[in-house]
Amino acid sequence: MSRWLTTLLLFFATLSTSFGWGQTGHRVVGQLAEWHLNRRAMKNINQVLGPTSLAMVSTWMDEIRSDSTYDYTNTWHWVTVPTGQAYDPAIQEPAGDAYETVQHLIAGLKSDTLSAPQEREYLMMLVHLVGDLHQPLHVGTGTDRGGNDVKVQWMGEPSNLHRVWDSDIINGKQLSYTELATHLNRRANGTFVKQAENASLNQWLTEAMALRETVYDTPEDGRLGYEYAYRNFPVVEQQLLLAGVRLAGVLNEIYG
Repeated sequence: MSRWLTTLLLFFATLSTSFGWGQTGHRVVGQLAEWHLNRRAMKNINQVLGPTSLAMVSTWMDEIRSDSTYDYTNTWHWVTVPTGQAYDPAIQEPAGDAYETVQHLIAGLKSDTLSAPQEREYLMMLVHLVGDLHQPLHVGTGTDRGGNDVKVQWMGEPSNLHRVWDSDIINGKQLSYTELATHLNRRANGTFVKQAENASLNQWLTEAMALRETVYDTPEDGRLGYEYAYRNFPVVEQQLLLAGVRLAGVLNEIYG
């Protein structure tokens, strides 16, 4: 392999580690949310988004990273909460974090003061960031860039812990986002939906932090594969389903 090609592949591998979930994961969250919208919310959201879906706009915040006019949003994808502590605005990025931004977006969408383009952007951002807050490593400890600094091998190929949780585990199932969403939605009975929607934003953070022991339970040699995926895919499933149902709950409150 040429040096140029090797460099290019490493560049894209590094780039992908900064994204919350991967495209499949985010689209699963958007699709699940759409299935749990009430009729009025669905009608109003369709007026905002036009002929597209929550699943397809869910990756927009990652796509705009190539547009420098949106550089101000770069730190909005994660939040730092050291183990054993609560959310502290004093230690967050000056430009904002996921926890603060989600609250800001919800308040803005409820205010009915946004222009049509602003409302569309706020909605697309909210869809993405609710997903991000359910990827455990997007509620970071502040010590390893959300697992990006934890170098591992995934199925024999270089990766890092963040990328494993963003996409490697999910992609290993070789499912489309609709297939995975359909599979997960079978579990979304009335009791699950009610309990999920009743959880506060602070509880979302607490849940993610409680998963750290599981997420960081890796072998010393950093070789991850089928055994790690087997243990942790149920966690991925649970977090994706929670994110989708909770996103629907938030959107029903705003638009329903």
